[in-house]
Amino acid sequence: MEKTENIWMDGKLVAWEDAKIHVLTHTLHYGSGVFEGIRFYETDKGPAIFRLHDHMARLFHSASTLEMKVPYSIKELEKAVVETVKANKITSGYIRPLVYYGYGKMGLYPHGAPVNVSIAVWPWGAYLGHDAVKVKVSSFVRVHPRSFVSEAKVCGSYVNSINASLEAKREGYGEALMLDYKGFVAEGPGENVFMVKDGTLITPSLGSILPGITRNSIIQIARDEGISAAEKNITVEELKSADEVFFTGTAAEVTAIFQIDNDQIGDGNAGPITDKLKKIYLDAVHGKVKKYDRWLRYC
Repeated sequence: MEKTENIWMDGKLVAWEDAKIHVLTHTLHYGSGVFEGIRFYETDKGPAIFRLHDHMARLFHSASTLEMKVPYSIKELEKAVVETVKANKITSGYIRPLVYYGYGKMGLYPHGAPVNVSIAVWPWGAYLGHDAVKVKVSSFVRVHPRSFVSEAKVCGSYVNSINASLEAKREGYGEALMLDYKGFVAEGPGENVFMVKDGTLITPSLGSILPGITRNSIIQIARDEGISAAEKNITVEELKSADEVFFTGTAAEVTAIFQIDNDQIGDGNAGPITDKLKKIYLDAVHGKVKKYDRWLRYC
């Protein structure tokens, strides 16, 4: 990780090295925190944060699932994000807001512990490291939607993703692909998944997956381009027989999948629809597509 100068903590900027918490912080023990991953990009108008309000609204929704009373408004934290980006004087990178139950109480019932907020930013390139990756269908099933709130980004639920990632990397794959409790394709450990079949874009239905903001953006771009986009249950066999498959996510952006287990997808390269959607998406986040300017918060 490439460090920057300042991290916003509970209303003030502190030096990167001084952004510390107590070892008995509640979230450190129980995973009782929520977070967002947001990117900002270099544009002709300066750094631009992608879909900041949507990310912060989801952060507050995630917090509500743990009955966390965030001590700031959405607008105040949006302002704090912009302040933190400006303070660190970098033109592009990653933003990590974190809301967590802090030090002062132990036990699984979190009420009575303080609610703390931090915002960090740092430079971060391609998350998966390649234009296309091979993935393994994980032996770890995505957590049942009645075990946790699937549309919330809760820290503790990502242990499920860590298990899947460790397994995939250990076996020589770039990323994992997880199924839901019914055996249908769900998502990657930190990415949504799409397939293209006969010119139609298809992605798993909501219910046991995170409703990703990049996912939503790609569906909107596809429909704007006249590409049919559908949400439905997808079997592993359907995914492996698709013409194109790709991941989406704030960190992953748009990353083609060229192999699932031992099965090659298409001709083994990113397909034309994947390439088209990726180009438009990257142009949009860099402020080059006027109709998507509404998605950008310039700093």
